[in-house]
Amino acid sequence: MHFSRPLVILAALECSTLVSSVGLGIYLRVSADGRPDFLQTVSVFIPEMVIFTTVVMTAMFSLGLYNWQFSSKFSDIFTRLFVSFVLSTFALSVIFYTLPDLKIWRSALAVAMFSAFPALIIVRLVFLQIVDISQLKHKIVIIGVGERAAQLEEREHDGRSCRFICAGFVQIPGEQVKVTPERILPDGTELSEFVENNDVDEIVVAVQDRRGHLPLPSLVNCRLNGTAITDYMSFRERESLHIDLKALNPSWFLFSEGFPGGRLQQTLKRGLDIAVSLALLIFLMPIIIATAIAVRLDSPGPIFYRQERMGFRGKPFVLNKFRSMRVDAERDGPQWAAANDTRVTAVGAFVRKTRIDEIPQIINVLKGDMSFVGPRPERPFFVEQLAEVIPYYAERHRVKPGVTGWAQLNYPYGASIDDARHKLQYDLYYIKYYSLLLDLSIIAQTVRVVLWPQGVR
Repeated sequence: MHFSRPLVILAALECSTLVSSVGLGIYLRVSADGRPDFLQTVSVFIPEMVIFTTVVMTAMFSLGLYNWQFSSKFSDIFTRLFVSFVLSTFALSVIFYTLPDLKIWRSALAVAMFSAFPALIIVRLVFLQIVDISQLKHKIVIIGVGERAAQLEEREHDGRSCRFICAGFVQIPGEQVKVTPERILPDGTELSEFVENNDVDEIVVAVQDRRGHLPLPSLVNCRLNGTAITDYMSFRERESLHIDLKALNPSWFLFSEGFPGGRLQQTLKRGLDIAVSLALLIFLMPIIIATAIAVRLDSPGPIFYRQERMGFRGKPFVLNKFRSMRVDAERDGPQWAAANDTRVTAVGAFVRKTRIDEIPQIINVLKGDMSFVGPRPERPFFVEQLAEVIPYYAERHRVKPGVTGWAQLNYPYGASIDDARHKLQYDLYYIKYYSLLLDLSIIAQTVRVVLWPQGVR
């Protein structure tokens, strides 16, 4: 996984704030009891302090507070932080009830909660005022002035979500200029001197054809002086967290780092699937029963909707969902879902918006047809169409499809060929950088998608 330097700094500040809030709660309780041994008392409650901080920060992460896209406005910060504290209070109550050896004064915990909430808002708002300063972003020089360089320049203007600033572009002979001309370094500029004088952290090679065009002596000199040199694809993946399909070629699959595999990875992933699925089935059983009754009463037809989808290595399987459309929804043949789809029932609209219709897919996960995290499974009818017009589309079936996934977190519901192309960029990124940590991160952030659904159809 790739982490944003500003967000890491913000997380460290907020972690310190949460620890201090618990410490304040313990201090006030110790003072009220007339005890002089504050430090000794705090040392006894270190496990509880760690659990409190971990639970709150996990809830904040799950609700998008460490994603600039969702956490730059005061209203978003306040709402998401409030919900985070509600969820944290529930989780901490369960933890401290089931593990009685871990206990902390309720008054100290209350002080921690009520002091941490405004403190975190202040810390975050102050931080947002300074997060755009150049010291928090790494400085790069881009080799190239064409299409790829222009895409990086466009990315640079994305505000807080951009983690770099460009000090200049190096023009390569024969390449059409598509970046701001004033930012191109003058002819004769010694690259190594420019890098040193401008505190450049990294050089990005963003040219279409490297053969015979790169300033190799200057690049070698910079590399030996300690400056990182990165190719366009690797840099783009790191900064945008998806793959650039336009620049993709077979050599990317052959020579790129990543694409983890092996029996150990598969065993760990399968173990996580079973553990999460069983826990969710138990926890969600009341919702499952209530939804089944509502679907049956809302419209004639079966409770569950079963549909063939394309699975691991192109093997079809039957997907389970709560029925959300009329029984005759596809009497004219398969078709993409649409906004305000008239085929959707009243209950169906609600279960789609809340993602409740996806719950029966847990059975597919337990059976092994799906993983909890992976690319969304598509119907064979649409897969055949998409594979003909989107290069490398079939490669998304190299892993098991998932109930949730990287594309679902980062792109709205896909209902067109163009949407499928965009989502493939995230699916390939997931396949390349898969890890147990990434899966856990996606599972945690799925809470945000459920509570703040976007683009659901």
